Amino acid sequence: MHVAENKIINVKDNEIRVMNINCTDYISLTDLAKYKEKDRTDYIIQNWMRNLNTIIFLGTWEYLNNPNFNSIEFDGFKIESGNNAFILTPKKWIESINAIGIISKQGRYGGTFAHPDIAFEFASWLSPEFKLYLITEFERLKKKEAYQDKKEWEVSRLISKANYTLQTDAIKNYMVPKLTEKQKKFIYANEADVVNVALFGMTSRMWRKNNPNLEGNIRDYTDILHLVILSNLESLNSEIVLKGIPQKERLIYLNKIARRQVGILMKNKSISKLENLKKVDNNGIVLVENK
Repeated sequence: MHVAENKIINVKDNEIRVMNINCTDYISLTDLAKYKEKDRTDYIIQNWMRNLNTIIFLGTWEYLNNPNFNSIEFDGFKIESGNNAFILTPKKWIESINAIGIISKQGRYGGTFAHPDIAFEFASWLSPEFKLYLITEFERLKKKEAYQDKKEWEVSRLISKANYTLQTDAIKNYMVPKLTEKQKKFIYANEADVVNVALFGMTSRMWRKNNPNLEGNIRDYTDILHLVILSNLESLNSEIVLKGIPQKERLIYLNKIARRQVGILMKNKSISKLENLKKVDNNGIVLVENK
């Protein structure tokens, strides 16, 4: 079972965890139950599950989606649901019918999670209004993820296009500073700074000293053009390190490559498109688009 890091959606000032398990999102019923009573979430979930209509809904969902569904145990639960003493916990449901629609996680950040179909049904039982807010926020999350996936694919595609021009073009206009004799002779303890100096003409420490009011590092404030070249230089440096080339020679070589690549890429249309991908509104909509 592959479990990804929890995501959070905010539903009427309630933080609801969404856990991705084997590429399927599961919504926390425990967090949803807190909308009703924060200190009795287990009781609320069990009270919902012992209801006959809920059992029929859960059983039908498993029948449609679970090839290992235990229908015999399911029939037994339907019969018992009329008994006042009947109690049905998520763990008992999962173990008895081999359920996959509900998952119980142990530990500090655990709880009961359910497939969105089931979570929406539970939210509707809690409050029809709450269910609508939940659906809205969950759909917002999925749209954001879809946009991010598309953006990452587009970035990779455009970087590939941009790098291709390095093999076919040559321009002599450089925006990368030339190295001083002092920079060439200095020994840099951090290999990342070798690349920083080759491209930006300064180390991370120098940048922080010059920008005391900014958080992050020099790479957080550079443009797409230089990030593309930075990636290229890091890959190249890792290769020539293995060849045992002295740092001074590598620094001079990387600076030469950086100046050449900036000249080639500064007028490249793919770089312009990458820059425009950064210009989005709060809903993830591109505000400027190059054609």
